[in-house]
Order: sequence, then structure tokens, then C-alpha cells
Amino acid sequence: MAEIIDGNAVAAEIRADLQDSISTLTDAGVTPGLATVLMSDDPASETYVSMKQRDCEEVGINGIHVELDPEAPADELYDTIDDLNADPEVHGILVQMPVPDHVDTRRVLRSIAPEKDADGFHPENVGRLVAGDARFKPCTPHGVQKLLEATGVDTEGKDVVVVGRSDIVGKPLANLLIQKAEGGNATVTVCHSRTKDLAAKTKQADVVVAAVGVPELVTGEMLSEGVTVIDVGVNRVEADTEKGYELVGDVKFESAKEKASAITPVPGGVGPMTRAMLLYNTVKAASEQSGVDVDLP
Repeated sequence: MAEIIDGNAVAAEIRADLQDSISTLTDAGVTPGLATVLMSDDPASETYVSMKQRDCEEVGINGIHVELDPEAPADELYDTIDDLNADPEVHGILVQMPVPDHVDTRRVLRSIAPEKDADGFHPENVGRLVAGDARFKPCTPHGVQKLLEATGVDTEGKDVVVVGRSDIVGKPLANLLIQKAEGGNATVTVCHSRTKDLAAKTKQADVVVAAVGVPELVTGEMLSEGVTVIDVGVNRVEADTEKGYELVGDVKFESAKEKASAITPVPGGVGPMTRAMLLYNTVKAASEQSGVDVDLP
């Protein structure tokens, strides 16, 4: 029977472990500050931001939230980022994606000061990650690493298949897993929409990470016995429920758990970890900007 990896529990442990670091900073007169910027009326984005702000309040991080009219000129967002870059009480900045079509996403990412880039997507931070000298690890890939660690999965020498090549998950996760470092040293195959015979790749894996945004793409028939499955996907599909939909991952959970030794559920797996690692990056940013040393978990 597969172990169901409880992302909520692991995230709670990380938040608890961050308390000592936050206390060290506050004792030195530094309150870590995270600014979230929302330029969307998408309900899912609004929910994500409110959850992140609630997380900040629970651990003692100063949450600053800015909402902009989705119809406002793009310069209003760029100017807001400039103001937050200059604010010494803001140590981390997150612009909730997606932004409206008239806003240049790449310019948004480049506008955030690298030392305040809590998501880790600024080109400078991406370069440092690839070079093995990460300032901030992107939240979801780092969360996946922490889940594997908590489950007792040593990636050294393992065959890992990452399904998905996004800038947010697939690419940075592959880079983290091949690093010559703790939580790395894996042999990584990155699969995507042009991959031929995906099942042939996933059947060879010790670990499969699904992060492609296709509901229930990976099935039990595509997996080997004893594999560890990390499902990053969160997809809304029509269902006979009160809301009219249900959330499913990129993995067909019921069939996959028959093969897996451990598997994350959706929801309750990777999602809570992404938010926990955002807090982690904010505390790290506050430490580096203030010069106050802390012991991060």
C-alpha cells in the first residue's frame, strides 16, 4: 500500500522550524516583510494570495498586499514594483501570475530586485541556480525536494523523470536534482509534449514528478513497482459536486497508488509546500539584506 505523502504536515514542520529564525531576526529589530502584488480578478489567484498572506500572519512575517486594477496601464505595475524594491521593510516580492495580456511577464520578472525575488525567477537568480550557487530556490521545486527528503527518498544515483519543462517547475527542478549537492546527484530525464513514448520513460524511473498541467496524464500502467510519485498538477475538471468541479492532479491517483511506494495527493501534497518555501525564501532574504545570521531549516 502506497504511503500518502502529507504535504500539509511537512509544510507545518517547516513553518514551525522557521520560527526560531524569525525570532532571531525580530530580536535584532528586523521583521521579515513579504509583498504580494495582484493584478487580476481571477478567483483562483485571489485565493492563492490570501492564503499566502495568512501564512505570513501565522509565522510573524509582515505581509504587504497591493491590488491593482487588471485594466490599469502596465506602467502602474512596473512603478509598484519599483516602489517595493526601494522599501527597506520589504524583503521579498511576489507578483501573482498570470498578469493581464497587456503586461510583459518577462519585464515583470526582470523588474523585481534579484535580492527581493522571493519566487527565484529573476534571470540573475535562474543563472545562479544553474551554476550551483542559488540565492533562492524556486518555491515549488524546493518544496518537491523537501517532500522527497521527508519521505526518506535519497535522490543520489536515482533515475528521476520530470514530466513538464516549464520555467516554474520542470526546468528549475531538473537543475536542482542534478546538482552535486544534498538532494541532488540524480540522473534526470525531462519529458514534454514532444517526447515519444512517455510511458517507456516513466516506467524506468525511481521517481516521477508530474508537472505538465494535463489532468490525470500519468496512469498506473505507466509506472514501475515501488516508484515515488510527486504530483505537482492542480487541475479543475467538471464533476457532479456542489461546486460543479473537482481538483485532480496530473497523475491518475487511484491507479498510480497501486504501483507507488509513496505518492502525493491533490490537493494536500505539493501545494502547501510551495507556500512554505515562499516563507523560507522571505526569511532568507531578510537575513541577507539585514546581515543578521539565522539557521534556516
